[in-house]
Amino acid sequence: MHKKVEPKFGVITVSTSRYKALCLGEEVRDESGTFLRNELKAKCYTIVPDNREMIKGAIDFFIDKFKVNCIVLTGGTGLEREDVTIETLKEMFEKELEGFKIIFQLLSYEEVGFRTILSRATAGIYRKTLIYSLPGSLNACKLGAKIIKEESSHILGHVVKE
Repeated sequence: MHKKVEPKFGVITVSTSRYKALCLGEEVRDESGTFLRNELKAKCYTIVPDNREMIKGAIDFFIDKFKVNCIVLTGGTGLEREDVTIETLKEMFEKELEGFKIIFQLLSYEEVGFRTILSRATAGIYRKTLIYSLPGSLNACKLGAKIIKEESSHILGHVVKE
């Protein structure tokens, strides 16, 4: 029997345009990241561009400095050449949770029909940390948050052995 482990969340928005605006000191509107940060009561939050090294660096920083055990990324999951979130995570994952993508797509199908095939949502384990990646749309984040809130504690119980 695995015990439940309380998730300590970090949220990362992957968006080059929002990151550039942030660097220029402009006001940044990040509905999805803000929703996830509030809904999951995240300990930390940041915006990074569509850049493999910066995505990995933000994840490692959150694990090392904020001691989070669950990170949710939003954005960078599309089909454009610069959308590299999924490719970056797949290189990092020690274990991939294929079931998350299946359930996410099944539930998405009920909302958006066949367009759900565009979803590249994923989840996996890296450094005893549960990582989810969701599309950047607010509706996708709302759907993902339901799954994440329901199952993360149970999944972490399998990952973290004390």
